[in-house]
Amino acid sequence: MKRLLPAATTIGLIVAADRVSKLLVERFMDYQETIDLLPFFALYRTHNQGIAFSMLWGLGALPLIAISLAVIAFVLWLWRSSPAERVVSHVGFALVIGGAIGNLIDRAMFGYVIDYFLFHTSAWSFAVFNLADSAITVGAGLIILDEVLTWRRERAIENAD
Repeated sequence: MKRLLPAATTIGLIVAADRVSKLLVERFMDYQETIDLLPFFALYRTHNQGIAFSMLWGLGALPLIAISLAVIAFVLWLWRSSPAERVVSHVGFALVIGGAIGNLIDRAMFGYVIDYFLFHTSAWSFAVFNLADSAITVGAGLIILDEVLTWRRERAIENAD
């Protein structure tokens, strides 16, 4: 139970922040409207019917909902299977789950995910994404970082023997 409260709080905060940001974008921006905030960063309202980088576009909402639920279940299993001292991984798992739930809500309600962050230059443009996508990416990065650091620590212990 002690491990559950911080994770549930993190997940809840990500889902809430994601919902609020998407509601604001949907309410105050026209579809495909661009609001430049910096020379390389803009808000750009669009809808993604696929998953990351529009992969599986056209597959339909129900299969993507099933994939999302499977990913959430798998990450929950990883979180539950990992030792309590792996705090960095646990934060990562919570971020991934919160982001996945945020996008799952969109997909279930609308059949697409609301995206609005755009990094760009005059010659290059990155995929449009949202807060939930950011949480998933940061969470995955934390999990990988924790795995690498744990591996290095264990290797150093083995070499010291």
